[in-house]
Amino acid sequence: MFRNTKAFSGFSVDDIPRAKDFYSNVLGLDVSDVEEMGMLDLNIVGGTVILVYPKHNHKPSTYTVLNFPVADVEQAVDALTARGVQFERYEGMEQDEKGIARGNGPDIAWFKDPAGNILSVIRVN
Repeated sequence: MFRNTKAFSGFSVDDIPRAKDFYSNVLGLDVSDVEEMGMLDLNIVGGTVILVYPKHNHKPSTYTVLNFPVADVEQAVDALTARGVQFERYEGMEQDEKGIARGNGPDIAWFKDPAGNILSVIRVN
């Protein structure tokens, strides 16, 4: 039924201008306004589009909504930290001083967008 349909994902935020600034200026993504609806498109390499929409009673995700595959998690963490991003620490999860979890699957580090949604950088080969 959906074999020839291009699906997309989305998540909510509480402040579209603040989200646009974060995703475009901090993370460096190509962000487009969906002006007629007050939303954003995050245009990811390879043609993937992720919809970011405003929600007046937004509640941040309690799970990772977006993973950014990188070759070197430590380098990505350092670059994001230099841009003011703070990395999360989770109880019961062994993480180094930078917040990177290693040795239990791929290296990964979590951070939040301004709306509190959880994002990650994760090592891929």
